[in-house]
Amino acid sequence: TANIAMKEAKTQREDIAIYSIDYSRQKEYESNIAWGAKLHDALRHGRIVPYYQPVVNNKTLQWEKFEALVRLVEHEGKVYSPFYFLDIAKQTKQYKALTRAVVEKTFETFSHRLEDFSINLSIDDILDTSTRNFLFDTIKRYNVGKRLVLEIVESEGIENFEEVTAFIDDAKALGCQIAIDDFGTGYSNFAYLLRLKADYIKIDGSMIENLATDNNSRLIVQAIVSFAKSIGLKTIAEFVKDEATFNEVVKLGIDYSQGYYFSPPLHEPLKTS
Repeated sequence: TANIAMKEAKTQREDIAIYSIDYSRQKEYESNIAWGAKLHDALRHGRIVPYYQPVVNNKTLQWEKFEALVRLVEHEGKVYSPFYFLDIAKQTKQYKALTRAVVEKTFETFSHRLEDFSINLSIDDILDTSTRNFLFDTIKRYNVGKRLVLEIVESEGIENFEEVTAFIDDAKALGCQIAIDDFGTGYSNFAYLLRLKADYIKIDGSMIENLATDNNSRLIVQAIVSFAKSIGLKTIAEFVKDEATFNEVVKLGIDYSQGYYFSPPLHEPLKTS
Protein backbone atom coordinates (compact mmCIF):
# COMPACT_ATOMS: atom_id res chain seq x y z
CA THR A 1 0.00 0.00 0.00
CA ALA A 2 2.95 2.33 0.63
CA ASN A 3 4.23 1.69 -2.89
CA ILE A 4 0.79 2.37 -4.35
CA ALA A 5 0.52 5.66 -2.42
CA MET A 6 4.01 6.68 -3.53
CA LYS A 7 3.20 6.04 -7.17
CA GLU A 8 0.00 8.03 -6.82
CA ALA A 9 1.99 10.95 -5.29
CA LYS A 10 4.40 10.88 -8.21
CA THR A 11 1.57 10.70 -10.75
CA GLN A 12 -0.20 13.68 -9.18
CA ARG A 13 3.11 15.49 -8.48
CA GLU A 14 2.25 15.81 -4.81
CA ASP A 15 4.69 15.67 -1.89
CA ILE A 16 2.32 13.52 0.17
CA ALA A 17 -0.40 11.01 -0.72
CA ILE A 18 -2.60 9.05 1.67
CA TYR A 19 -3.26 5.48 0.57
CA SER A 20 -6.80 4.83 -0.61
CA ILE A 21 -8.36 1.54 -1.62
CA ASP A 22 -9.47 3.33 -4.79
CA TYR A 23 -5.83 3.38 -5.89
CA SER A 24 -5.71 -0.42 -5.65
CA ARG A 25 -8.92 -0.75 -7.61
CA GLN A 26 -7.56 1.54 -10.30
CA LYS A 27 -4.42 -0.58 -10.60
CA GLU A 28 -6.58 -3.70 -10.80
CA TYR A 29 -8.70 -2.18 -13.57
CA GLU A 30 -5.59 -1.17 -15.49
CA SER A 31 -4.10 -4.64 -15.08
CA ASN A 32 -7.34 -6.31 -16.22
CA ILE A 33 -7.52 -4.14 -19.34
CA ALA A 34 -3.87 -4.87 -20.15
CA TRP A 35 -4.27 -8.63 -19.71
CA GLY A 36 -7.54 -8.68 -21.66
CA ALA A 37 -5.76 -7.05 -24.61
CA LYS A 38 -2.74 -9.32 -24.22
CA LEU A 39 -4.97 -12.40 -24.22
CA HIS A 40 -6.88 -11.21 -27.28
CA ASP A 41 -3.62 -10.70 -29.17
CA ALA A 42 -2.29 -14.10 -28.09
CA LEU A 43 -5.46 -15.88 -29.26
CA ARG A 44 -5.39 -14.02 -32.55
CA HIS A 45 -1.76 -14.94 -33.29
CA GLY A 46 -1.75 -18.53 -32.01
CA ARG A 47 0.25 -17.84 -28.86
CA ILE A 48 -2.12 -19.69 -26.53
CA VAL A 49 -0.43 -23.07 -26.36
CA PRO A 50 -0.50 -26.23 -24.27
CA TYR A 51 2.51 -27.28 -22.21
CA TYR A 52 2.67 -30.92 -21.15
CA GLN A 53 3.53 -32.31 -17.74
CA PRO A 54 4.20 -36.05 -17.44
CA VAL A 55 2.17 -38.32 -15.20
CA VAL A 56 4.50 -41.02 -13.89
CA ASN A 57 3.64 -44.62 -13.01
CA ASN A 58 4.87 -45.03 -9.43
CA LYS A 59 5.76 -48.70 -9.89
CA THR A 60 7.61 -48.56 -13.21
CA LEU A 61 8.65 -44.83 -13.16
CA GLN A 62 7.57 -44.62 -16.81
CA TRP A 63 6.07 -41.40 -18.15
CA GLU A 64 2.75 -43.01 -19.10
CA LYS A 65 0.53 -39.97 -19.57
CA PHE A 66 0.72 -36.21 -20.08
CA GLU A 67 -1.52 -33.42 -18.82
CA ALA A 68 -2.03 -30.44 -21.14
CA LEU A 69 -1.72 -27.12 -19.29
CA VAL A 70 -2.58 -23.81 -20.95
CA ARG A 71 0.13 -21.17 -21.34
CA LEU A 72 0.28 -17.68 -22.89
CA VAL A 73 3.48 -16.92 -24.80
CA GLU A 74 4.38 -13.28 -25.42
CA HIS A 75 6.00 -12.05 -28.64
CA GLU A 76 9.45 -12.03 -27.04
CA GLY A 77 8.96 -15.60 -25.76
CA LYS A 78 8.06 -15.06 -22.09
CA VAL A 79 5.64 -17.77 -20.91
CA TYR A 80 2.75 -17.11 -18.49
CA SER A 81 0.70 -19.62 -16.51
CA PRO A 82 -3.12 -19.31 -16.33
CA PHE A 83 -2.74 -17.65 -12.92
CA TYR A 84 -2.28 -14.40 -14.83
CA PHE A 85 -5.06 -14.64 -17.40
CA LEU A 86 -7.68 -17.31 -16.66
CA ASP A 87 -10.02 -15.09 -14.63
CA ILE A 88 -9.56 -12.27 -17.15
CA ALA A 89 -10.51 -14.68 -19.95
CA LYS A 90 -13.82 -15.32 -18.20
CA GLN A 91 -14.44 -11.63 -17.47
CA THR A 92 -13.72 -10.60 -21.07
CA LYS A 93 -15.67 -13.47 -22.66
CA GLN A 94 -12.56 -15.05 -24.18
CA TYR A 95 -12.71 -18.23 -22.12
CA LYS A 96 -14.40 -20.32 -24.85
CA ALA A 97 -11.68 -19.39 -27.33
CA LEU A 98 -9.06 -20.34 -24.75
CA THR A 99 -10.57 -23.81 -24.30
CA ARG A 100 -10.83 -24.36 -28.04
CA ALA A 101 -7.22 -23.38 -28.65
CA VAL A 102 -5.96 -25.87 -26.04
CA VAL A 103 -8.24 -28.67 -27.28
CA GLU A 104 -7.30 -28.24 -30.95
CA LYS A 105 -3.53 -28.02 -30.38
CA THR A 106 -3.42 -30.82 -27.81
CA PHE A 107 -5.43 -33.23 -29.93
CA GLU A 108 -3.33 -32.44 -32.99
CA THR A 109 -0.15 -33.21 -31.01
CA PHE A 110 -1.38 -36.53 -29.63
CA SER A 111 -2.98 -37.69 -32.86
CA HIS A 112 0.62 -38.59 -33.85
CA ARG A 113 1.55 -40.25 -30.54
CA LEU A 114 0.63 -43.32 -28.51
CA GLU A 115 0.45 -42.05 -24.91
CA ASP A 116 -2.69 -41.26 -22.95
CA PHE A 117 -3.21 -37.57 -22.25
CA SER A 118 -5.56 -35.29 -20.35
CA ILE A 119 -7.12 -31.86 -20.64
CA ASN A 120 -8.86 -29.79 -17.97
CA LEU A 121 -12.53 -28.91 -18.27
CA SER A 122 -14.43 -26.55 -15.99
CA ILE A 123 -18.12 -26.94 -15.24
CA ASP A 124 -18.65 -23.93 -17.54
CA ASP A 125 -17.04 -25.89 -20.39
CA ILE A 126 -19.23 -28.91 -19.74
CA LEU A 127 -22.49 -26.96 -19.52
CA ASP A 128 -21.81 -24.77 -22.57
CA THR A 129 -23.46 -26.40 -25.61
CA SER A 130 -21.10 -24.96 -28.23
CA THR A 131 -17.97 -25.94 -26.25
CA ARG A 132 -19.34 -29.41 -25.60
CA ASN A 133 -20.16 -29.97 -29.28
CA PHE A 134 -16.75 -28.63 -30.35
CA LEU A 135 -15.01 -31.00 -27.93
CA PHE A 136 -16.87 -34.09 -29.10
CA ASP A 137 -16.49 -33.19 -32.79
CA THR A 138 -12.75 -32.67 -32.30
CA ILE A 139 -12.38 -35.98 -30.44
CA LYS A 140 -13.98 -37.75 -33.42
CA ARG A 141 -11.95 -35.80 -35.99
CA TYR A 142 -8.62 -36.70 -34.39
CA ASN A 143 -9.78 -40.16 -33.21
CA VAL A 144 -8.20 -39.75 -29.75
CA GLY A 145 -11.11 -40.71 -27.49
CA LYS A 146 -9.60 -43.97 -26.24
CA ARG A 147 -6.45 -42.17 -25.02
CA LEU A 148 -8.12 -39.06 -23.61
CA VAL A 149 -8.75 -38.34 -19.93
CA LEU A 150 -11.08 -35.43 -19.20
CA GLU A 151 -10.16 -33.79 -15.89
CA ILE A 152 -13.11 -32.06 -14.25
CA VAL A 153 -12.06 -29.09 -12.15
CA GLU A 154 -14.28 -27.12 -9.76
CA SER A 155 -16.30 -30.30 -9.19
CA GLU A 156 -17.65 -28.91 -5.91
CA GLY A 157 -19.54 -26.30 -7.95
CA ILE A 158 -21.76 -28.84 -9.68
CA GLU A 159 -25.43 -28.05 -9.27
CA ASN A 160 -26.95 -29.73 -12.31
CA PHE A 161 -25.78 -33.33 -11.94
CA GLU A 162 -28.12 -34.58 -14.66
CA GLU A 163 -26.48 -32.43 -17.32
CA VAL A 164 -22.97 -33.25 -16.13
CA THR A 165 -23.59 -36.99 -15.96
CA ALA A 166 -25.13 -36.84 -19.46
CA PHE A 167 -21.89 -35.20 -20.66
CA ILE A 168 -19.83 -37.92 -18.97
CA ASP A 169 -21.95 -40.65 -20.55
CA ASP A 170 -21.41 -39.10 -24.01
CA ALA A 171 -17.65 -38.78 -23.35
CA LYS A 172 -17.37 -42.38 -22.19
CA ALA A 173 -19.25 -43.52 -25.30
CA LEU A 174 -16.32 -42.04 -27.27
CA GLY A 175 -13.83 -44.00 -25.15
CA CYS A 176 -12.80 -41.16 -22.83
CA GLN A 177 -12.00 -41.57 -19.15
CA ILE A 178 -12.87 -39.14 -16.35
CA ALA A 179 -10.64 -37.71 -13.61
CA ILE A 180 -11.75 -35.57 -10.70
CA ASP A 181 -9.13 -32.86 -10.21
CA ASP A 182 -7.98 -31.27 -6.92
CA PHE A 183 -9.79 -33.87 -4.83
CA GLY A 184 -9.60 -33.49 -1.05
CA THR A 185 -10.11 -29.74 -0.69
CA GLY A 186 -13.11 -27.44 -0.62
CA TYR A 187 -16.36 -29.38 -0.76
CA SER A 188 -14.89 -32.53 -2.31
CA ASN A 189 -16.68 -35.63 -1.10
CA PHE A 190 -16.81 -39.31 -1.90
CA ALA A 191 -20.41 -39.20 -3.14
CA TYR A 192 -19.26 -37.07 -6.09
CA LEU A 193 -16.93 -39.85 -7.24
CA LEU A 194 -19.76 -42.34 -7.42
CA ARG A 195 -22.18 -39.97 -9.13
CA LEU A 196 -19.62 -38.73 -11.67
CA LYS A 197 -18.43 -42.23 -12.64
CA ALA A 198 -14.80 -41.21 -12.30
CA ASP A 199 -11.85 -43.37 -13.36
CA TYR A 200 -9.13 -41.34 -11.60
CA ILE A 201 -8.84 -39.15 -8.51
CA LYS A 202 -6.18 -36.43 -8.62
CA ILE A 203 -5.30 -35.74 -5.00
CA ASP A 204 -4.90 -32.02 -4.39
CA GLY A 205 -1.32 -30.79 -4.25
CA SER A 206 -1.85 -28.77 -1.07
CA MET A 207 -2.01 -32.06 0.83
CA ILE A 208 0.56 -33.98 -1.19
CA GLU A 209 3.30 -31.37 -0.78
CA ASN A 210 2.95 -31.61 3.03
CA LEU A 211 2.89 -35.41 3.30
CA ALA A 212 6.39 -35.70 4.69
CA THR A 213 5.78 -33.15 7.48
CA ASP A 214 2.05 -33.01 8.26
CA ASN A 215 0.35 -36.05 9.77
CA ASN A 216 -3.15 -34.62 9.19
CA SER A 217 -2.49 -34.40 5.44
CA ARG A 218 -1.21 -37.96 5.52
CA LEU A 219 -4.35 -39.22 7.27
CA ILE A 220 -6.64 -37.50 4.76
CA VAL A 221 -4.69 -38.81 1.78
CA GLN A 222 -4.65 -42.29 3.31
CA ALA A 223 -8.45 -42.21 3.57
CA ILE A 224 -8.82 -41.04 -0.03
CA VAL A 225 -6.52 -43.78 -1.33
CA SER A 226 -8.29 -46.45 0.72
CA PHE A 227 -11.70 -45.39 -0.60
CA ALA A 228 -10.43 -45.19 -4.18
CA LYS A 229 -9.00 -48.69 -4.03
CA SER A 230 -12.24 -50.05 -2.59
CA ILE A 231 -14.21 -48.87 -5.65
CA GLY A 232 -11.51 -49.54 -8.25
CA LEU A 233 -10.33 -45.98 -8.96
CA LYS A 234 -6.74 -45.05 -9.81
CA THR A 235 -5.09 -42.26 -7.81
CA ILE A 236 -2.73 -39.51 -8.96
CA ALA A 237 -0.66 -37.35 -6.59
CA GLU A 238 -0.18 -33.73 -7.72
CA PHE A 239 2.68 -31.41 -6.68
CA VAL A 240 5.22 -34.16 -6.03
CA LYS A 241 8.13 -31.79 -5.46
CA ASP A 242 10.99 -33.90 -4.07
CA GLU A 243 12.21 -37.38 -3.19
CA ALA A 244 10.85 -37.27 0.37
CA THR A 245 7.34 -36.47 -0.92
CA PHE A 246 7.57 -39.15 -3.59
CA ASN A 247 8.61 -41.77 -1.03
CA GLU A 248 5.53 -40.96 1.07
CA VAL A 249 3.31 -41.15 -2.01
CA VAL A 250 4.67 -44.62 -2.79
CA LYS A 251 4.20 -45.80 0.80
CA LEU A 252 0.53 -44.79 0.67
CA GLY A 253 -0.02 -46.87 -2.48
CA ILE A 254 -0.85 -44.00 -4.84
CA ASP A 255 -0.73 -45.18 -8.46
CA TYR A 256 0.71 -42.14 -10.27
CA SER A 257 2.72 -39.00 -9.52
CA GLN A 258 2.92 -35.61 -11.18
CA GLY A 259 5.17 -32.72 -10.24
CA TYR A 260 8.47 -30.91 -10.56
CA TYR A 261 10.38 -33.81 -8.95
CA PHE A 262 9.97 -35.53 -12.31
CA SER A 263 9.54 -32.64 -14.73
CA PRO A 264 8.08 -29.15 -15.13
CA PRO A 265 5.46 -28.68 -17.88
CA LEU A 266 7.21 -29.05 -21.25
CA HIS A 267 6.64 -27.34 -24.57
CA GLU A 268 6.73 -30.77 -26.22
CA PRO A 269 5.83 -34.09 -24.54
CA LEU A 270 9.15 -35.96 -24.55
CA LYS A 271 9.37 -39.69 -25.16
CA THR A 272 11.43 -40.54 -22.11
CA SER A 273 11.24 -42.24 -18.73
